[in-house]
Amino acid sequence: MKPDSIPSLDECRALIYRYSMRPNIIEHSMRVMDVSLAITDNLVPGTRIDRDLVAAASLLHDITKTRSLETKERHDVSGARLLRELGYLRVADIVEQHVFFRDFSPGGALEEREIVYYADKRVMHNAIVTVEERVADLVARYGTTPERTALIIKNKDFILALEKKICSFMAVDMEYAIDLLLKR
Repeated sequence: MKPDSIPSLDECRALIYRYSMRPNIIEHSMRVMDVSLAITDNLVPGTRIDRDLVAAASLLHDITKTRSLETKERHDVSGARLLRELGYLRVADIVEQHVFFRDFSPGGALEEREIVYYADKRVMHNAIVTVEERVADLVARYGTTPERTALIIKNKDFILALEKKICSFMAVDMEYAIDLLLKR
């Protein structure tokens, strides 16, 4: 493997099983990939997005989530660390930011990490939902303190700003692209 390669779908599947991801987490990751690719495949011509990178990062964004349920480690950080050790540097950078996004540029070029982050916020377990439904779920599951709840709710504004940016790069309406995905 050359440094900073992108794992193929078969290599992603092998990693998923090697690191014992729970079936429900695998299903969630597959749906995140579906939403990510529904976005990627409907971008205006000329938008520079690496489809293979989006697919791999979507599938692997929760690679250490199963383990983190026992260890209580931050799965975004441990997942990125693992993927860096395996030589998947760009995938690791995306995985590291799928919980806490850094350096958002609303007027900048569209980035793979934005697509994966957003897609993760549209998938609750294995169902594609609205941003509002997903935020409510995150509050219910992770809003264990008033401070955490406030952070999750505040993050909704960021998700909606990100959605607006992504939509500005799409050749079709995002909900139409997602509806097509759901009908296949």
